[in-house]
Amino acid sequence: MCGLAGSLDLARSTNAEVLRATAEVMAGQLVHRGPDDAGTWVDAAHGIALAHRRLAVVDLSPSGHQPMVSASGRLVIAFNGEIYNFPRLRAELVGQGYPLRGRSDTEALIGAIETWGIAAALDRVEGMFAFALWDRAQARLTLARDRFGEKPLYYGLFGDTVLFGSELQALRSHPAFRGEIDRGSLTLLLRHGYIPAPHSVFRGVSKLPPGSTITLGRGSVSLPKPEVYWSVLDAVEAGARSPWTGDDREAVDELERRLSDAVGLRCDADVPLGAFLSGGIDSSTVVALMRQHTDRVRTFTIGFSEHGFDESAHARAVAKYLGTDHTELSVGARDALAVVPHLPTMFGEPFADSSQIPTYLVSRLAREHVTVALSGDGGDELFAGYERYRRGARAVALARPVPGVLRRLVARRVEVTPAWGPRVGRIASVLARDGRVEQYRELVSNWVDPAQAMLAPERRRPEPATALADHAAFGDLSSIRCFQALDLMTYLPDDILAKVDRASMAVSLEARVPMLDRRVVELALSFPDHLNVRGREGKWALRQVLYRHVDPALVERPKMGFGVPMAAWLRGPLKDWASDLLDERVLRDGGHFDPAAVRHVWNGHQAGTKDGSWRLWPVLMFQAWLAVGWPDAGVAEAELLRSNTNSLQPRPSPTLVNLTSDQPRAS
Repeated sequence: MCGLAGSLDLARSTNAEVLRATAEVMAGQLVHRGPDDAGTWVDAAHGIALAHRRLAVVDLSPSGHQPMVSASGRLVIAFNGEIYNFPRLRAELVGQGYPLRGRSDTEALIGAIETWGIAAALDRVEGMFAFALWDRAQARLTLARDRFGEKPLYYGLFGDTVLFGSELQALRSHPAFRGEIDRGSLTLLLRHGYIPAPHSVFRGVSKLPPGSTITLGRGSVSLPKPEVYWSVLDAVEAGARSPWTGDDREAVDELERRLSDAVGLRCDADVPLGAFLSGGIDSSTVVALMRQHTDRVRTFTIGFSEHGFDESAHARAVAKYLGTDHTELSVGARDALAVVPHLPTMFGEPFADSSQIPTYLVSRLAREHVTVALSGDGGDELFAGYERYRRGARAVALARPVPGVLRRLVARRVEVTPAWGPRVGRIASVLARDGRVEQYRELVSNWVDPAQAMLAPERRRPEPATALADHAAFGDLSSIRCFQALDLMTYLPDDILAKVDRASMAVSLEARVPMLDRRVVELALSFPDHLNVRGREGKWALRQVLYRHVDPALVERPKMGFGVPMAAWLRGPLKDWASDLLDERVLRDGGHFDPAAVRHVWNGHQAGTKDGSWRLWPVLMFQAWLAVGWPDAGVAEAELLRSNTNSLQPRPSPTLVNLTSDQPRAS
């Protein structure tokens, strides 16, 4: 796991020392992503600079140093991530006579590209990655990102200079960068709590979409469109075209086989390894399967003192049953809230999933003991674990025979009748929408109409989710599969995986996600709904895998999620902080949000008449991001912010529990 950055001048050559110094400054913003090593590579005649920060996980020797030059000298790569099947790639390369000097996955990747070409190499690799590749023979730069977007990559064109990097602050530290807030992206932030790819908070800066590459060379006058080498939509269509035809037991057997292999691949590391454990279905399955591949499994859990948000007892029970070395951190509101001031610098652009707080805390806890941690993320999206899938499917079924005018009348009536409650109100709003993409958007929106909260909002930016409606397979998908596909395209990469990446990388921890192994994904997308949803529960097949290793009584409970009591915090310990950021004068002077609309939600929340925390948190995260000076800070200020973030890491006074079990693993 690492960080990369660089620049390409499309029009002219550049002084080598200036190129190198600027690239080093860019990489200096990414020290947290790679504290173990640093490197730069420049070609002044072609105006290209690559910079790298390394977190050494596989092949800790200097042979893993980056940027790395291929055996022939033609290719140079700066790579962030892990290629899990690199031993197989190495064996193939050696069989074809390719000279290898070390045993790093980076060398296997660049060798694969040099031997088979970019497209064929990307089709062969299993991993999480983002990379910048310079072809010296063709003077051509290629940027690439993994299938699900586990690793981030930003890029933009400023005059004649292309800037790229793992995080926005790397781009911002380059003298060519010009930052203008994209007001259209703010509407996406208000709706979703995150800004989906390809958009970013800055106009002219894009996130490379998952499963895509972009290639450009000297003489280009604009950025080309990304090329897709793998897409969720194609995988969904393939699953619908060739659905699983075996019986239930065969499905569970095959799922366990593929998942176990995926977990095993991700247990390969030359540094200490562990896993996040909430005690839920997904993380418990990953930990149970880890026991098949490693003698010692270390697990980590965060517990909250607030009732209804603490899963630590469940995680502790699963850890004891499986015989893991378990470490548990119990934190109170004060400990968790100490993280809040650091969120703007940690995430680089406004990001408003409040589970970012416990994700950071459990990452920090794990990093005190290990360098790599496996995560259960992806299980809900792949195996229909979210309750909103089932609620949404029921709403779609109810809406289908009812005329649109009548549905909208009912929705308006429910909206003005508080006794119905928020859940009924949301379902009624879904009923009022035409088409499953719009119904999905209603289900997941914080602000259903973000323009209400904006001053002079711009036209809504195109969202990846809208592409599904035009896809050939769309009409044949069940509502549940449709909602899964939309989450896999947007919510998973731009919220869940972005959260895990930034929170773990902030403490130099590598997080690995076995559920997103391509073979597991393709199998899951071939499952008909009955293998996922039975009665009021999702993840049926995945549960059966887990039940082979863990007593069902330990994991069967209502889904809690990895949340925090944000509604109560905004009325209590966060009230003054939030009130200052949402001050009417501050909002008006900022020129982005309508003070009357925001204060209306704030006042209603404080009065207890309606939970406004979901709508307030995106506004607060933007205001907090704005307050630390991101849009206006120069290089010196960015460096100061980075150093302040490192020196002011919150240090709560938690209760730490180590549970090292000598109990043999249950059969």
